[in-house]
Amino acid sequence: MINYNPKEWMSFIFHVHKSDTFRKLWPLMLGIAVFSAIIAFLELNYLKLAETTYIKNVGMMHSLLGFVLSMLLVFRTNTSYDRWWDGRKLLGALTNVSRNLALKIKALNLSEEEVEFFKYAIPKYGFALKEHLREKQYFGKDSFLIEIDGGKHIPNQVAASIIARLYDLQTAGKISQEQLITLSADANQFTDICGGCERIRNTPIPYSYSAFIKKFIFIYVLTLPIGWVFSLGYFVVPIVPFILYVLASLELIAEEIENPFNQDANDLPVDQICNNIEKHVQEILS
Repeated sequence: MINYNPKEWMSFIFHVHKSDTFRKLWPLMLGIAVFSAIIAFLELNYLKLAETTYIKNVGMMHSLLGFVLSMLLVFRTNTSYDRWWDGRKLLGALTNVSRNLALKIKALNLSEEEVEFFKYAIPKYGFALKEHLREKQYFGKDSFLIEIDGGKHIPNQVAASIIARLYDLQTAGKISQEQLITLSADANQFTDICGGCERIRNTPIPYSYSAFIKKFIFIYVLTLPIGWVFSLGYFVVPIVPFILYVLASLELIAEEIENPFNQDANDLPVDQICNNIEKHVQEILS
């Protein structure tokens, strides 16, 4: 995730970041500029279509379709942002649950061995969830306190180890039944958070909807020079690629943030959140 100062306008306007959509779109924009120049040259010099009433009325179609396209893009962007914000709330809940569980473990005055286990296992759930959401199996070389089967659901294995240790403490008489119920409620939230994150990751925008918007934008931009050349002349060469840049950038941004757990520039700071969880749990249980 990019950290920035929203009050510095100059850096936004003149700085081209590596995540800027212009870097991805400039080949297509260049192709559209060449296409627009060819259409303008043919209409103005050979076909004389600029004088035809039917061609002039193409602009009416663009006005109507432009409104429809703007509504589609607004819905697409809002839907993706809702997924991004929902992911941020789930990661915030993971931070709170980890702290609360660590605070309760601290209050039990357990043996050093038991405290070391929870000091290790609680933050490791966050790291395991992070790698799981990025479809990686790496868990860490220091997983000596928890037995991990790399071919299975690693966050579930970590959560199962935490819950099993809580039940062992209750069986050994180190915690009461009431304390077990309270601690288990926090431990169960790990799985609820994991399920919410998996829902976001595994349920992208329907393919037909995403494909339709891309085709709509492309066809809309391709027809712009035909109807606008009679009023803009060769100015369609810079204007049409700019319109493509605006419309396609919204779609690209929506695509990037709809799965907020990856490592794209605008995704959530999952690594930083996991490191903070580890730091805070270490501070609480030290």
